[in-house]
Amino acid sequence: MATIIVQPGGPRAGRQRVNLTAIAHNRLMLLLILFMGITAIVICRLIWVGIFAHGASGDDALSAFIPARADIVDRNGVPLARTMDAYSVAVRPSKLIGDPAELARKLHQIFPEEAEAAFYKKLTGRGWAYLRRRALPEEVAAVNALGEIGIEFPREKERLYPQRTLAAHVLGFAPNSEGVGGMGVEAAFNDRLTKQADRSKPFAMSIDSRVQGALESELYAQLVQTKAKGAGGIIMDANTGEIIAMASIPVFDPNKLQNYAGKRCSESPLCNHMVQARYELGSAFKPLSIAAAMDAGVVTSMSKRYDATAPLAVAGFRIRDDHSLGRWINVPEILVHSSNIGTARIADEMGAAPLQKMFRSLDFDQRAPIEFNERAKGIWPSSWGRITSMTTAYGHGIAVTPLHLAAAYAALVNGGIWRPATIRKLDANQVPEGRRVFSAATSARMRQLLRMIVSAGTGRSADAKGFRVGGKTGSAEKPQEGRYNKTSLVTTFASAFPMDSPRYVVLVTMDEATGQYGLRTAAWTAAPVVKRVVERTGPMLGVMPDERRDVDISDLMPLLHGDKETE
Repeated sequence: MATIIVQPGGPRAGRQRVNLTAIAHNRLMLLLILFMGITAIVICRLIWVGIFAHGASGDDALSAFIPARADIVDRNGVPLARTMDAYSVAVRPSKLIGDPAELARKLHQIFPEEAEAAFYKKLTGRGWAYLRRRALPEEVAAVNALGEIGIEFPREKERLYPQRTLAAHVLGFAPNSEGVGGMGVEAAFNDRLTKQADRSKPFAMSIDSRVQGALESELYAQLVQTKAKGAGGIIMDANTGEIIAMASIPVFDPNKLQNYAGKRCSESPLCNHMVQARYELGSAFKPLSIAAAMDAGVVTSMSKRYDATAPLAVAGFRIRDDHSLGRWINVPEILVHSSNIGTARIADEMGAAPLQKMFRSLDFDQRAPIEFNERAKGIWPSSWGRITSMTTAYGHGIAVTPLHLAAAYAALVNGGIWRPATIRKLDANQVPEGRRVFSAATSARMRQLLRMIVSAGTGRSADAKGFRVGGKTGSAEKPQEGRYNKTSLVTTFASAFPMDSPRYVVLVTMDEATGQYGLRTAAWTAAPVVKRVVERTGPMLGVMPDERRDVDISDLMPLLHGDKETE
C-alpha cells in the first residue's frame, strides 16, 4: 500500500490566492463603474431629450421643471387653481375598426351630457378630434374598455379648479395652462401667473375660502327662498381694502366653460355683478351724503330739524317718504326712518359742489376700484341741477357697482380713509396710504348712527347679537324704458362690524327678491342675509361675539321719538 504525502503550498500558494481575490475585486469595481457611467449617460440623455428637444437653452431649459402657470391659492394657502396633467380622449376616424354608430351610442352612455349625434359626427369626420377634454380617470378607463384602437388618450397640461364653483367670478378662468386668462384673477394677473421667475410660487389671493363658502351658501339660500333673479355679496377688510369674499349668483364652473357669446352681462353666469353691474343703490347713499354735509359744515348738530311734514315739490317732481312721519325730524331720525325728504333738504342746503366732491373722492365717476379687467364705471349724472343734487343724495339718478359702495362704507367707518379694493393678499407694509374723504370726527359719528339704524331702525333684521353690526338699508326701483319700475327692486344692505372698532364691511345685494309676506324691501330681503353671514364668518375672521360691549349711542337715543321705523 502506497502512501501519498501532499506538501502544503507554502507562501507562494498564499500569494496566488490573494492575487486572484484582488483581480476579482478589481473586475467587480470596473463593472460597477461601467454600470454607473452608462446609467449617468442614460439619465443625461433623458434630461437632454426632455429639456432640449425643442431647442431650449439656458434659463428656458430650467422652465421645463416649472409649472406653465402658477397655482392660485387663498389667503390661507388652500389651492383654488392648479395646472395638472389631465386626461383627454381623442379619435382618429381612419383607424376605427368598430361601427361608428354603435361606438357613439356607447360614448354617450359614458358621457351623457354630450349628444350621441355629436359623437357620431366626430367619429365619422375626416381628421383627428377630441371626444372629451379633462376626462376623469374612471371615464378614461370606461372608454379604454371599449377596445377601440382608433381612440387615443393624450395627456395634456390643463388648468383645473379643485373647488369647482367656489369664488369662480373672482378666480376667472384660463382656457389652458399656457393661454391668457379670460376674466378675474386669471386675466388681471396673467403676467404674474405665467412669468418664469414667478410661476414657481403660488399667487395668494386675499380671499378666505371658508368665508367665501359661507357667503355663497347664505346668498344662494336667500335667492331660493325669496325667488330672486340674482344675488351678490362682498366682505372687505375695512382697513386694508382686501376682499375677503366676493360672490355673484348665478355662478359658473370654470372647469366646464360653455359658450356664452352674444349674451349681455345681465344674462350671463360669467358676469360678476359686484364689479360689472351698475345699480341705483337707493337709501344706502344717505349716510354718505349726510357725512358730506357734516364735513361741509351744513349739519352742525344732530338735533337740527328738517321739515318732513309733506312731500317736497321741486322742478315738477315730488319727493316722498315711503311711510311719512308727517312732522319735522332731526338727523338721527332721518337715517333711522330712512327719510328721502329729510336727506333731500340737507343736500339742497349743502349744494352740488360738496356732494360731487365727495362722490368723486370715492371714485363713483371711475371704474370699480379693483384690479380686475372686467369692471364697470359709475353712471354719472349728465347735469347737476338742484333736483339732481337732492335725488343723488338718497341714491337715485346715480348708479355705481356694489364694490364702489363697499369701498365707500369702508372709508365711512374706518376713520375716513378711502383705499381701493384689492384681490391680493397684502403684507402689513403693502397697505396703501389711501386718501382722506371724511374727517375722523365725522367717521366716529357715523359709526354711532349706523349702529343706531341696526339697533333701533330699518336694519334690525341684521342685528347679529354680540357683533355690533351697523349699516343702512337701500331699496331702489330699477329703471326700465325711461321710467322706474315700481315692481322691480334692487335691495341692498351695506354694513360693517364690530362697529366699536370696525374690521370688516359686509354688503349684500338682492335683485328682484320677494321676502316674507310679499315684502320686498331691503329690511326683509338683504339685511337678514348679513346677520347670518356675520354670525357664521365672524369667528372665522377672529371676531368673537361679546354682548357686554357695544357702541355708545346714549347721547343720540333721546333724539328719537320712537315712531315706527320705515324702509
